[in-house]
Amino acid sequence: MRYNLLGNTGLKVSELCLGTMTFGGKGIYTAIGTLPQDEVDALVRHSVEAGINFIDTANVYSEGLSEQMTGTAIRNLGLKRDDLIIATKVRGRVGEGPNHLGLTRKHILQQVEESLRRLQIDYIDLYQIHGYDTLTPLEETLAALDSLVTSGKVRYIGCSNLSAWHIMRSLSVSERHDYAKFISLQAYYTIAARDIEREIVPLLLDQKIGLMVWSPLAGGLLSGKYTRNSAPEEGRRVNFDFPPVNRDKVYDVVDVMQEIAKARDVSVARIALAWLLHQPVVSTIVIGAKRPQQLEDNLAAIHLKLDPSELEKLDTVSKLDPEYPGWMLEYQGKDRRWDRS
Repeated sequence: MRYNLLGNTGLKVSELCLGTMTFGGKGIYTAIGTLPQDEVDALVRHSVEAGINFIDTANVYSEGLSEQMTGTAIRNLGLKRDDLIIATKVRGRVGEGPNHLGLTRKHILQQVEESLRRLQIDYIDLYQIHGYDTLTPLEETLAALDSLVTSGKVRYIGCSNLSAWHIMRSLSVSERHDYAKFISLQAYYTIAARDIEREIVPLLLDQKIGLMVWSPLAGGLLSGKYTRNSAPEEGRRVNFDFPPVNRDKVYDVVDVMQEIAKARDVSVARIALAWLLHQPVVSTIVIGAKRPQQLEDNLAAIHLKLDPSELEKLDTVSKLDPEYPGWMLEYQGKDRRWDRS
């Protein structure tokens, strides 16, 4: 296991992060996973023994049950709290009232206490907003998050599912008011959907913000079970067809991945994860599993090094279609590139 710096900090996180969306299973999350506590303990133990030091959850996963089971697993296994980087999130609805969601100061300060209680810890390493709140002033949100960092209840703050302009505006507000800044973005990124490369990846690299990848297998489409001519009758995509994808494009990518996977005698899923690990912007990939075999296969991706010809094939079949202003910036920038000769 390798460890990467998370954003512009000295914090080292494992290149694979254990996701907990399969823990428990309540509400809409029953379609993703319903693991009981003993199986959660086993997955956490296996992950930590493999070198993972980073665990990601959220207050809305299985209506708080995921956080609770994560904390119980850490306690059951006798893991040292300070050896772990624990991340969770806030924004989603947690009750029926009008203020039981969003990024208001009231909701953030209430929910951080709830998350700490469920996780059975006294501080959160990375507290992330789970999306954008169009009703709450950004200054209010960032001031509340800054107060949590100042109090010691939160070490760092991050964001998830924001657009490039959201992130840049947030950084500007934090700079102007001397608030804690977002050090990371958790975003959807996969060889089957490279959308964030248009605007967000250049921003992350320029501003030295870390990238945590969610759904690297495109909601199971890159698990190896789905092909142009066949699909399982059961599974996550059958019950919860998300994230949205261009199926024709995915199957073009899968065709090439299958070819490489067969030559390497590895799974298609492992190829998908290995491709992401080759991307310089990626700090860590959030992986989740229902079964030990899935976790083992995902963990093995860190040992798979794709050669230049394989990377070229994968990049070519999955590349984004030209889009303005990207193609104009590329065209106009030709005469301003550094010539090292």
